[in-house]
Amino acid sequence: MTIAELTEKVRANNPGVPVDAIQKAYDFSARVHRGQRRASGEPYLTHPLQVAAIIADLRLDVASVTTGLLHDTVEDTLATLEEVEVEFGAEVASLVDGVTKIGQIEFTSREEKQAENFRKMLLAMARDIRVILIKLADRTHNMRTLGHLKPQRQVEIAQETLDIYAPLAHRLGVYGLKSDLEDNALRFLHPEVYYQLKRSVAKKKAERERYTKEVVQVLSRRISEAGLEAEVSGRPKHFYSIYQKMQAQNLLYDQIYDLIAFRIVVDTLGECYEALGVVHANWKPVPGRFKDYIALPKANGYQSLHTTVIGPYGERIEIQIRTREMHRIAEYGIAAHWRYKTTGTDGKPDDSQRFAWLRQLLEWQQHLQDPQEFLRSVKEDLFTEEVFVFTPKGDLLNFPVGATVIDFAYRIHSEVGHHCAGARVHGRIVPLRYQLQSGDTVEIVTTANQTPSKDWLKLVKTSRAKARIRTWIKAQQSQRSVAVGREILERDLTRHQLDLGKLRKDGTLARVAQALGQKDEDTLLAGIGYGVVTGNQVLAHILPPEELERRREKGEGALQRFMRLVSRQSKSGVTVSGVDDVLVRFGKCCSPLPGERIAGFITRGRGVTVHAEDCPKVLETDPQRRVDVQWENGKGTPRAVQVEVTCADRPGLLAAMSKAISTTGVNIASATVRTLADRKAQNTFDVVVSSLDELNKVMRSLERIRGVVKVARVRT
Repeated sequence: MTIAELTEKVRANNPGVPVDAIQKAYDFSARVHRGQRRASGEPYLTHPLQVAAIIADLRLDVASVTTGLLHDTVEDTLATLEEVEVEFGAEVASLVDGVTKIGQIEFTSREEKQAENFRKMLLAMARDIRVILIKLADRTHNMRTLGHLKPQRQVEIAQETLDIYAPLAHRLGVYGLKSDLEDNALRFLHPEVYYQLKRSVAKKKAERERYTKEVVQVLSRRISEAGLEAEVSGRPKHFYSIYQKMQAQNLLYDQIYDLIAFRIVVDTLGECYEALGVVHANWKPVPGRFKDYIALPKANGYQSLHTTVIGPYGERIEIQIRTREMHRIAEYGIAAHWRYKTTGTDGKPDDSQRFAWLRQLLEWQQHLQDPQEFLRSVKEDLFTEEVFVFTPKGDLLNFPVGATVIDFAYRIHSEVGHHCAGARVHGRIVPLRYQLQSGDTVEIVTTANQTPSKDWLKLVKTSRAKARIRTWIKAQQSQRSVAVGREILERDLTRHQLDLGKLRKDGTLARVAQALGQKDEDTLLAGIGYGVVTGNQVLAHILPPEELERRREKGEGALQRFMRLVSRQSKSGVTVSGVDDVLVRFGKCCSPLPGERIAGFITRGRGVTVHAEDCPKVLETDPQRRVDVQWENGKGTPRAVQVEVTCADRPGLLAAMSKAISTTGVNIASATVRTLADRKAQNTFDVVVSSLDELNKVMRSLERIRGVVKVARVRT
């Protein structure tokens, strides 16, 4: 891509627009990036040029393409935002600022930095949707050239892309970028799967092209015979969508038949339904596979009729039917809606509905302070398939698939959610666990004595409901912990002839709270109740050290002293910051391994419980009880971890899997095998590993075996 080709592309998409700013931005970017090179060794300027080309392909305006050329100047060079504003104006400067990561701030963790950068991007995106489109173009080119980075960075960036950026592209309806991002993420997260798919697809390319041509001809003829004018085309599904289907249904590649999606594009909305009638009249539809996204559009504005039929030669084929305007929106997503005037932005009247999900995101980013909880909320709640249900008044609400009546109750009001005892769906009483179905009319039943419980967190799907339930539970826990903390501290003080009431009255306790970094006296008592603060720490700020040691030794036997010293030695392979004499145990739900990111939580009477950072139970625990934990150098104690392998049911595969595990130097503690339907088998291996690297080596070795469909670590 050259600057001349870029300006020509912009002129073709937007005839008559002045493109001087693009040449000026190119010259500016070339000057400030001079001497910089990418990890591939290429001049850095190739990156902003390619990003600008992707933006031009989305048919965005000149300001967006200009920003594509300038997007890294403030972050990666000595150029300032003020300089960009002077040279290119406030509009371009605002866009460049929106896509620039937060700098000059020290973050306590990678997750906090990731979350804060995402928060900033969301706020900029709310002001101008072009920010996220430019960011997606930037990420798309970075993913295409990811192979030049270190393997660990490849995996981290690919996972972030799959978790956040690809779903954002989906939400915005930019399906071309979504497919590109997902396929490249798959290439680095599961290279064996990606290249196996690539080989399988290439092997059947000629056969697939012949079949596509034949079906297109037959569809075109039948549509024409019905008196309709239509464009009919067929295209292969991208690798990641094939991989998702294999994972979801435990299928081998050879068992997937609808690898091609056919599209019928007509002139009017009425002709969409006429064309659907023609298709169903000629080929038998597959029950449950028809979706009307015209009557109920997706949140990103996507509209189309989807149906799956038994086509020629008995093969299942997926057909999408839409108008030309719907097709334009399906191709370019939000970029097709968004038009810019020289004075600012001008959206269509229905933009308020189109960006309802963005308003939800902004609401969450204001309320969720914990970076892990914020990112988890974004991943879980925003990027899921939806069901549409009605309130008793006939208002239409959308929820993620799997949402329950509790989610519905919290959407109405927090108090309705807190006291939700059940619901009536179409007039029929249903329990709290009832999952909402499209078309349901829901009326919530409340009782004064009903209150949330931790079990509700397993039932709800939306971040709004989870956040409200956690807030309520934490408030209750905090009250209980203050009472428990007061009781513990009174007992410890009594041993030293001290009175809690007097210490509060004369301000001593407030001074101790401040010295221990607690907000106030109640926070200190809650900390004692949780186990974050000990009675000895409080006493150390009240009594002189020598007096405290003399009193403790007086009441402590030699055996107790010996046990106290021994207990300080870490046997777990985990170090805990800021807490003495602590027992460490590992959560059975996730069985974290050395090399995994971990989180520690004070558990009264049981020391510190260590979980993997991505364990769902991490978010169920009050952040006040969190303590810093790190793996010590070297490997930890070997532990058994379950690995589940789904594969073809054929002779020799079990032996091949056992050999693949043993060649990595890992021992198999136990194994179970059971056959499934469709000539498949499911194998569960208990492998004894000392680190995450060892486990990953085992899983990669298993994935390479021909006939293996899916390898997954089992977490209870």
